[in-house]
Amino acid sequence: MATTQENPLLEGLQVRRTPDPCILVIFGASGDLTKRKLFPALYSLAFRRLLPEKFAVVGVARTEENDDEFRERMKEAVQSSARDEFRDDVWEALAEGMRYIAADFNDHDALNRLAGTLTEIDEELGTEGNRVYYLAIPPSAFESVVRDLGEHSQATGWRRLIVEKPFGHDLTSARHLNEIVEEHFDESEVFRIDHYLGKETVQNMLALRFANGIFEPIWNRQFVDHVQITVAESIGIEARAQYYEQAGAIRDIFQNHLLQLLAITAMEPPIDFTADSVRNEKVKVLRAMHTPGPKSVVRGQYGRGYIEGEEVAGYREEDGVDPQSTTDTYVAAKLYVDNWRWADTPFYVRMGKRLPRRETTIAIEFKRAPHPPFEELAAEGLQPNVLLVHVQPDEGVSLAIGAKVPGQGINIRTVHMDFLYGGAFRTGLPEAYERLILDAMLGDATLFTRIDEVEEQWKLVDAIVAAWSRDRPAFPNYPAGTWGPPSANELLARDGRSWRRH
Repeated sequence: MATTQENPLLEGLQVRRTPDPCILVIFGASGDLTKRKLFPALYSLAFRRLLPEKFAVVGVARTEENDDEFRERMKEAVQSSARDEFRDDVWEALAEGMRYIAADFNDHDALNRLAGTLTEIDEELGTEGNRVYYLAIPPSAFESVVRDLGEHSQATGWRRLIVEKPFGHDLTSARHLNEIVEEHFDESEVFRIDHYLGKETVQNMLALRFANGIFEPIWNRQFVDHVQITVAESIGIEARAQYYEQAGAIRDIFQNHLLQLLAITAMEPPIDFTADSVRNEKVKVLRAMHTPGPKSVVRGQYGRGYIEGEEVAGYREEDGVDPQSTTDTYVAAKLYVDNWRWADTPFYVRMGKRLPRRETTIAIEFKRAPHPPFEELAAEGLQPNVLLVHVQPDEGVSLAIGAKVPGQGINIRTVHMDFLYGGAFRTGLPEAYERLILDAMLGDATLFTRIDEVEEQWKLVDAIVAAWSRDRPAFPNYPAGTWGPPSANELLARDGRSWRRH
């Protein structure tokens, strides 16, 4: 196999070895995720020759269509969404191993047909009985599919199960789902996906901290004043009312994406970068977090407002939403990690829909110098040093420092040292799903969520939601196009701080 030096197309993905021959079975192949993310990711892996030479994809969904119709629909998806140029030779090689089975997820006979199809592919292509099952399905179908896979799977090689979020609706349901999984799959075979962990800049947090001797000595309560994590979206619920009315922002974003970002930011150095070592340290962070009091959590719901100059509807006006809905579309909180490294250091987090712009950032604000002799000479107020990690959309890292303004006298102004991925590397960043699908095929679970992580996340969310059940909020409480309800600003103002203006 070519190295990145021999083949520049491989730059941007760490290639350790080619996955074993296998079949990827996608349940929910007619859904939006398959069209927008999974097949464009598979095409990009094929484009870089990272897929096994003996490889097939089987789509399973309720939609009635044949193999050729499925291939044509996925071809259109790749042409519109893949990050690489479309090449007929690459697509034809991928499409050759594509099959489709129309089936209801509760139809046991259909699962038997699937098993027969997989056996045929093994014989035709030599995929050796290795299976990756990707569950891009509604949570209501999860239990039935997992049981059928466990009971009817005839794989003679290894098996891996990729599970999309949400894994449960609360701690009780998550444990119930895991009991079902454990009946048929070993934990080492289960890959719970959080696509944020596949983003290069999230992974870069590990490199930033542990590959640079200048950061780790000051990455603690003695030097860090506080941390801010923002996950902002300008879009609304995008016709997902049925899901969102049950989940809200706290289950959709807080429980998984945001707590994972916090855990990676706060974790101790792992003894190595194997899956269990990294995930062990993340679990320690989650276990060290205490439940915030009612005054430390803010929830919101957007009303009518303006996004990029266009008026948009309020949440209660969205199709399928209860006109009296109390579902949260915004959550802000002050959290603490009660361990030796972070004791008394606040982690301020916020996430929401219909905010002014799309961005995900992690800001580490350091304490001010104990005796700033230049404070009176600062041109616009000498700001604290801040290390800002841009997760999306403009991936990179920025460090705010004080510098002298050119000219006579000494005037100090805050300037930024910026590192942008697009400017530093020749090729574009791989999409998160490219890395995650490849890692699942390789059996590397480092960037996937282990069950004890999921349970710790749900414990915190359940405690917050339980406190909310005691009152009825006055929604909507922030207009679309703003940064959330006024109480979110008050959350920091009480501590003499404010949200960063990026």
